[in-house]
Amino acid sequence: MADQLYLSLWFPNFRLASLPAALAGVLRQFALIAADGKPKSPFARVHAASTFPIDWTESPTYQRIYVNDARAADTPDTAGSIIETAVAEATEQLHDDCAYEFEMGWALWIPDSDAAEAGFDTAWKLQHTRVKVTGFGPDFDNGAYDANGHIRVDFGLDTPWTFESGSDEDADEESLDPEAAKRIQQNVEKLLAFTLSVEKHCGISSRLLWTESGEPLAEKLIARLQRVN
Repeated sequence: MADQLYLSLWFPNFRLASLPAALAGVLRQFALIAADGKPKSPFARVHAASTFPIDWTESPTYQRIYVNDARAADTPDTAGSIIETAVAEATEQLHDDCAYEFEMGWALWIPDSDAAEAGFDTAWKLQHTRVKVTGFGPDFDNGAYDANGHIRVDFGLDTPWTFESGSDEDADEESLDPEAAKRIQQNVEKLLAFTLSVEKHCGISSRLLWTESGEPLAEKLIARLQRVN
């Protein structure tokens, strides 16, 4: 069953004033992996930014959606989507009880679920997938950052990394076709590259890759890599 996938990050001696710089650092590492080193790629820019007060039940007090396609290559809106600019604008007024969310994107290999359910070999396509990077004030949602991390990365559903082609787990290894094995490995490598890049360059004190259900994701990823290699 598909599960929501997160990466939580904690920083040493963390203070609210350091949140913008920490957010920009994580976003930059994501952009390097997502854009594959191409600074003009739309994956190198922020797609949307929002500020939420109090908790997730509240409407955002700030929200901006950027246009990053070729038609807007030289517009002010595109310039505003540069990571440092977008973070500075969204966090201009820092509050202890706010969360600051930035939407980015990258391309992952996604299975065609309709084909899998019909019993056919699954077709895979390279698809733009949304990722949210959120920085938490210490009082937002009753101090939820203790569990969520000072910064949390929401990757969406874990299907691109833990895809199972059949309902019978024992038969899954046999039913994993070469195309699926190749695409899963590419997705896992991209996820690990980002995680390791953050650990190396962002000065974090700890990190946790986890799923909403609490299932042991690390074991699932290791098992997947062992199957496809």
